[in-house]
Amino acid sequence: MVSALDIPGGARAVARCDALGQGPYTDEPDMLFRSYLSRAHAAALDALRGWMEEAGMTVRLDPAANLIGRYEGATPDAPALLIGSHIDSVRDAGRYDGPLGVMLGIECVAALNAAGRRLPFAIEILAFGDEEGSRFPASMLCSRAVAGTLGDQSLDVADRNGIGLAAALEAFPASGRLAEAARAPGTSIAFLEAHIEQGPVLEAEGLALGVVTGIAAQLRFQARISGRAGHAGTTAMPLRRDALTAAAEMVLAVERIAREGPADLVATVGRMTVAPGAVNVVPGRVDFSIDVRSGDETVRNDAALAIHAALDMIAETRGVTLEIEQVQDLAASPCDPALMDLLDEAVASVGQPVRRLVSGAGHDAMVMAALCPTAMLFIRCAGGISHNPAESVEPEDVELALRAMLGFIDRLGEKHA
Repeated sequence: MVSALDIPGGARAVARCDALGQGPYTDEPDMLFRSYLSRAHAAALDALRGWMEEAGMTVRLDPAANLIGRYEGATPDAPALLIGSHIDSVRDAGRYDGPLGVMLGIECVAALNAAGRRLPFAIEILAFGDEEGSRFPASMLCSRAVAGTLGDQSLDVADRNGIGLAAALEAFPASGRLAEAARAPGTSIAFLEAHIEQGPVLEAEGLALGVVTGIAAQLRFQARISGRAGHAGTTAMPLRRDALTAAAEMVLAVERIAREGPADLVATVGRMTVAPGAVNVVPGRVDFSIDVRSGDETVRNDAALAIHAALDMIAETRGVTLEIEQVQDLAASPCDPALMDLLDEAVASVGQPVRRLVSGAGHDAMVMAALCPTAMLFIRCAGGISHNPAESVEPEDVELALRAMLGFIDRLGEKHA
């Protein structure tokens, strides 16, 4: 019988992501959906704790329900290189977006521990509980907690069932407050995140790995349209104040404005709730999300202003009321040039061409940049597909990523010797 320790680290990382892609690690029986502070989240933490301890780490759960495994350096209590990603998912998700970066961090420590190696710094593996914002209408709650950048606006939120963030956190084993998870200044030397590309560039160019130069800026809004509900059979068309038809026109306006902008400008309406939700009632209220991104913050902000103006005009024309609340503002986040150079060298050392690229998707690394210098390694994914059960990676690519990460750690160790 083959032991787990006999399997190459890259393949083992993939297999562990696959294991977390099914019950009891999902909140839904027929799809992968692991939301923050849920039973599935708790089950995943139990599995990760075992893998971290097996790799030679001491493990703790911080007040924000982030699982942190620490591998001490040559000097006890030394500042740490942080490696991590998130373990929550979108609804009907793939298995590798987020967890793969955590598994690769664990594999890095397992390799160092097996060789009996200690570095001038400690290594801490972080499994963030929330990045996607799939349960509460604000994303990257956990990395923002660790980085110490949470604002009050992020905390006064509730899920679809009306459960507030504070109440959900209190009911979870963490039993703390998000702000209490902030790391002390000087305790972190850098943050490294490995992640599937979530795009087609690497596959199109026949490359397994890419070095990220920076992450696009994001704005998120929550919009509410209030019209007037009425009987579908007796409310004449000219008299209607239909919130849903107004929302439909607004969604198209969001799309039009993004299409008219530069190539890196994107805008998305990804969530919509219609009330009262009956087949024979004219919709009286619609809530929907708006996500605006660009590599250039000015372009992003100008697009958001144009969207707001267009939606106001539609609301006035249709006789409905529009309220828009900003729920997230993530600035563009360049990766650290010196760390990118080290990652370039590490990628080249495993026989891969060096390819640098920008991330249009948001990642925990963009938040962690407020705490310490950051670097990101992208891994090819089939078809560039992500946020989808068809998400797929090759174990051979993941093995290359592991070797590159170990090379990065070695080079960083030389810098801190």
